[in-house]
Amino acid sequence: MKKLFILTSLLSSFAFAQIQRVEPMFWWKGMKNPELQILVYGKDISKYNIELSDKIQIKDITKTENPNYVFVTLNTNEINTSSFKINIKNKNKIVDSYTYELKNRQPNSANRSSFSSKDVVYLIMPDRFANGDESNDSKKELREKMNRQLPGGRHGGDLRGIINNLDYIQILGATAVWLTPVNEDNEKEYSYHGYAQTDLYKIDGRYGSNEDYRELSQKLNQRGMYLIQDYVTNHWGISHWMIQDLPTKDWIHTFPEGENGFRRSNYRTTTQFDSNASEIDKIGALNGWFDTTMPDINQANPLVLKYITQNAIWWIEYAELGGLRVDTYPYNNKEGMATWVKAITNEYPNLNVVGEAWMYSPAHISYWQKDSKIGEMAGYNSNLPAIMDFTLYSKMTEAFQEEESWDKGMVKIYETFTSDFLYPDVNNMFVFFENHDTERWNEMFKGDINAYKLATTLIGTVRGIPQIYYGTEIGMAGDKKKGGDAAIRQDFPGGWKSDAQNAFESKSRTATQKAYYDFTAKVFNWRKSKEVIHSGKTKHFAPQNDIYVYFRYNENESVMVILNNKSEKQILKLDRFAEAIKGYNSGKDIISEQIFPININGEITIDEKSSMIIELKK
Repeated sequence: MKKLFILTSLLSSFAFAQIQRVEPMFWWKGMKNPELQILVYGKDISKYNIELSDKIQIKDITKTENPNYVFVTLNTNEINTSSFKINIKNKNKIVDSYTYELKNRQPNSANRSSFSSKDVVYLIMPDRFANGDESNDSKKELREKMNRQLPGGRHGGDLRGIINNLDYIQILGATAVWLTPVNEDNEKEYSYHGYAQTDLYKIDGRYGSNEDYRELSQKLNQRGMYLIQDYVTNHWGISHWMIQDLPTKDWIHTFPEGENGFRRSNYRTTTQFDSNASEIDKIGALNGWFDTTMPDINQANPLVLKYITQNAIWWIEYAELGGLRVDTYPYNNKEGMATWVKAITNEYPNLNVVGEAWMYSPAHISYWQKDSKIGEMAGYNSNLPAIMDFTLYSKMTEAFQEEESWDKGMVKIYETFTSDFLYPDVNNMFVFFENHDTERWNEMFKGDINAYKLATTLIGTVRGIPQIYYGTEIGMAGDKKKGGDAAIRQDFPGGWKSDAQNAFESKSRTATQKAYYDFTAKVFNWRKSKEVIHSGKTKHFAPQNDIYVYFRYNENESVMVILNNKSEKQILKLDRFAEAIKGYNSGKDIISEQIFPININGEITIDEKSSMIIELKK
């Protein structure tokens, strides 16, 4: 009987609520917004009483239709201790507890600096860059294992591989690193891209740990560089623990006719501002899923919005981040996102946040930038500081491949910049000619380094923030039409011990790789100290004979940029540019390092398919 009594007592104790998760796991004292909402998760936990130790008052307790969740809101300004207990009580008995810590913030944390037009952003897909720690290639608790032979599989790149190669990135001239998502993505296959996250507070074990992520950021900061987190607000992975046990039915968007609530997005995000749009099209764009494995998150739900807001702030504070890039921005509830960005930038006034609005009209893109006049006319302010210039991207890929005519060739790039008046902050835009979702530039141009040099010169000298994609700077290519996404996300040569060649090392690069790398490094390292490029004005001239000429200037200096897209050497007469070169008498091309006289009666010879960046001198 005694044994039976002991067994019965044990079974009774295990019947009580057990805390399985607490998120955020800890927080910080001294936040500008003192309100903190803590998610407490456990079987039937809402059926029990929750109390805090040290006589700490709970501001609010929110319970949902799912008894496994409780959301506890408190005011951190009213808490004088560095830790306290969250107690789960059955009547008057504590059946489980969690020690919650309030940490001290780093000095000047709220005023941390961020990436800007002074920077060059280097985009990395971590799984494909470098394998610095072979011990984490596969993890027992994570379903997909390393298989480098599978193009769309896990290849083993990780955070340690990036840390080990920071010299390579810095010597190239990049000053900020944007990683595609590195939070846990525990889908059974095709998980390497990271956009179907399954735990928003945990780095994927195949990349390393939370501590490794913070170490990467800190080591970048020590070099005067920044880590930009790729944040995904629109969708999570189907295997996310909260998706498997939804806190509320409307945590995600579901459709009754679809399996597991799935209906694919119609991708018509112009419905967000189209005054003529039908409701069914709006719903199809905003509530539809990106894929069967990516449930669409409902930012209009206050609990969801609070959760993703605190999560973003947690990572900024914990990892000492230098900015955010937000995926699929127009697919989110726009009012919720305006609140989300405002809460983050209120906490970190200098932090830059760039949104991916994959649209091709400058009017459409400018709508999403903070204080946009286009948005104002529609009664909306996104609060989003920075945007990505997909108009320039699309026109570059066309212009450099076309024969000149009235509306083709370099005039397409020229016309792109005629819309700059639409943007509230024209310097706060990513300018790029490829990323992890687009065709590789070197594939489109069949390995023509001259086309690469033209494109690199352009993004390195126009307004905005240049963004380059890993490997292109050594000539990497890949045919997306034939090989899919894996073809444009190939492994960087030298990132694995078994690689036959190591392009991270200058001495090991081929002549072609060296030509690509050296040109890139020359342009972007020159750009670092050029305030006239970072924030100067632009004066450009309509292209003639497939030559596009523009000037970047301020009160102190002027830079003349010449892009010759023609397959023949040309002589450029300078009298047409008199208003821009007046007062200057010489120039130095930073590419060739040639010095030559500048006057309105003179001329410049420029080689076929080539560029010049000329510092004008008085």
